[in-house]
Formats: sequence, structure tokens, C-alpha cells
Amino acid sequence: MTEKVNVKVTVEPGQEGRADKALAAHFPTAGRRQLAELFDEGVVRVKGKRAKKGDRVTAGDVIELEREPVSGDALRPLPDPSVVLEILVENADWVAVNKPAGTPSQPLRAGELGTIANGLAARFPECAAIGDDPRDGGLVHRLDIGTSGVLIAARTPDAYRRLRDTFGSGQIEKHYLAITDQRPVSREADAPLAQRGNHVAVDHTDGLAAYTQFVVERATDKHALVRCIARTGRMHQVRAHLAHVGSPITGDTLYKGAALPGHEGFFLHASRVTLPDGDIEAPLPERFAAALAAVGL
Repeated sequence: MTEKVNVKVTVEPGQEGRADKALAAHFPTAGRRQLAELFDEGVVRVKGKRAKKGDRVTAGDVIELEREPVSGDALRPLPDPSVVLEILVENADWVAVNKPAGTPSQPLRAGELGTIANGLAARFPECAAIGDDPRDGGLVHRLDIGTSGVLIAARTPDAYRRLRDTFGSGQIEKHYLAITDQRPVSREADAPLAQRGNHVAVDHTDGLAAYTQFVVERATDKHALVRCIARTGRMHQVRAHLAHVGSPITGDTLYKGAALPGHEGFFLHASRVTLPDGDIEAPLPERFAAALAAVGL
């Protein structure tokens, strides 16, 4: 049985607002998901009462925890040789892999296995110590668990910084293939996006700038194969923008996409990443090809 502890943190001026954000200011490397779990488990109290993550706190309030979140080096991905990596490109500075749908990019909590970052830590041990977030495992960007395709990790700190800066400045073009319900009603979407719990929403007041271009490769009356080209990298950007233009990804029920009978998950594949010095391409997975055939594409 885990022994309860009593950790107390005081909300400082400038940290007023949501309790989870105030707690994140005290444990910056703990990760949003881990902190949310503390609230869900009921081990966080404010003014002696069990707190929810959206409760409001003010300067001087004391947040009490029965369990301290894990942070820092304890969050670094552990080597997991059971994760099979499909290497697309490998050099001394970075490695690109083809992530399968259903495999997380990185662990969310200490000790978690089975992610791409764990596989990288096993095959390229230097990756485990690289990244702004200790869970990165060298990854310079991420893909949703349900998305397949090109994923790049740095093997040196210099390469990590260089690639992150290149991604952040919009110099890298990312191509995705998506099976959608209906054809998009627009050739592009530039609606700003803001995180709302486990999804993002269009928010013209507080949203972050995002841009996605759409090219319909082929279509039927009910579905389309759409090439989505993104220069920004917001959470769920392609998924949210496709839903915004009336063509959610098939199977993406979080964004109102219709499930495809006999085929699990949604159908989004990061097919190409264009770096300043060349392209990296990932072949279409069998599950995606089978879904194309099922919808007549």
C-alpha cells in the first residue's frame, strides 16, 4: 500500500486561475496528463476540500497533494526493445521512423513502455536524454496515437535544437493523407485552434494560428481521399480543420467522423515530411489501404 504524503504548495502572485495550471507552475516537467490524473484520483485539495482541475485559486491559497508528481529525469523513456521500429532514414544527427497507428509517440507517465520513444531509447540510447520535455526521447514533433507515418527524432542536442527551430519557423512542410466523410467544402483552413480538454476547437479569440491546405486526390459521393498540407503543428490540427470544413476524418468520432464498420480507429497518415535538405516518405499502411478499398477509393 502506498503511504500518503502531504505536499503543500502555495499559489504565488501571477499564478491565479485554474488549480491545474497553478500546480503545473510548481511542477513544470510533470506533464499535463499526470497532473490531471492527480485531480481525478482525488489526491489534490484546496482549502481542505477535494479539488477539481478547473477550480479557481488565488494568490496565497495552499494546494495540498497526497502524492507528489514524478518529474525531471524520472520521466525519461525507458528502453523497450519490444517496440519494433520501421526505420525510414538514419544518419548521425537524426532518425526518421514510420509510426504505426495505435502506438503512442511518447510515454505520458514515468515507467510507461510501448511507445516510439521507448523503442528509440532501446535502439538509439542517446535519444533518451534529448528533448525539452524529458519524455521526448529525442522526438522533435509528435503524432496522435491514432495517426501513422513519419516521425523524426534527434540523436544529438544540436540536431534537436536545429530541427525544433526549423519546425517552429514553418520551414518544414508536412503532408498527410486522410480518408474523410464527404469532400471538403474549402481548399484550405486557417481557423485558429485552442485546446479544450482532450480535443481542440476553433477559437477566434484565444486560439493559436494554424493553416492547412486541402487537395482532393479522389472522391465518391460519401468519402474522399484528401492530401492535407500543414506548415503549423497545432494539436489535432488536421483533424480539427477537416471537421471545420465539413469533412471529418472517417472513424474520428472525437471530431464527429462516422465509424467505418469492420475497421477500427480513424484514417490519417503522415505520408511525407519535407525538410530543407529533402523529403522523408512513409508508405501507406495496410489498414489504410483496406479502408480505401472499403469506401470505394
